[in-house]
Amino acid sequence: MKELYVVVFVTLLVVSTAFSQGSYQALYEKFVRYRDSYDVQDMKNLIDELEKLADKDCKLYTLLADAYVEYTLWGAPDDVDKKAMYEKAIEYADKAIELNENYAYAYFVKGAAIGRLAQYAGIVKSLFLLGDFDKSLKKAIELNPKCFRAYVAMGMRYRDVPWPMRSYKKAEEYLKKAIEIEPKYINSYLELGILYEVWNKRDKAIEMFEKVLEMPPMKGFTALGLEAKETAKEHLKKLK
Repeated sequence: MKELYVVVFVTLLVVSTAFSQGSYQALYEKFVRYRDSYDVQDMKNLIDELEKLADKDCKLYTLLADAYVEYTLWGAPDDVDKKAMYEKAIEYADKAIELNENYAYAYFVKGAAIGRLAQYAGIVKSLFLLGDFDKSLKKAIELNPKCFRAYVAMGMRYRDVPWPMRSYKKAEEYLKKAIEIEPKYINSYLELGILYEVWNKRDKAIEMFEKVLEMPPMKGFTALGLEAKETAKEHLKKLK
């Protein structure tokens, strides 16, 4: 009889785990579709759904945090407290990390949220947040060296922060690494073009912006890629 109980318990555990993984995958696929097209209402609905499901689940906490970051970035109305939204994203990413300190995606999302939050902080607070940003993104890269968007974020960090924490050389290295890992992600070329522009490397900047216009948006990032194309056009107008 004892052996029967063990078999039943193990079976239920396997079924539960499979269901959880299947549920997460379905939710993640929804997230990617909504991000791909900047579907505001569906992303908001997904956040509401994840709020009910994410209790003590590392992957769901992380997905919820990422949904908050994306929705706040391109979908939230102007009257929404975006600072509070990014803080909530960080809170959920931290919950995910508490459950699994080796989950690279959670560190990436936390870093992305911190980077956005810094836009709403004063100079002193922003500099304080920079340390947490670096720690989170570098941990994401350590755990997942193929996390190309973490390299993009670090490239932007070294390009955009004030001197003496700025390093155009490091920014270039990170952005080129992102392109090496995922050459289809056109926003890497856009950010590299902006780097070359502020670095007074005009010909290289033009080359990168023209590359953005030539490439199709990467699947999963269509709306973001179309935005990149419009931004590249604006920069080319100034350079030509």
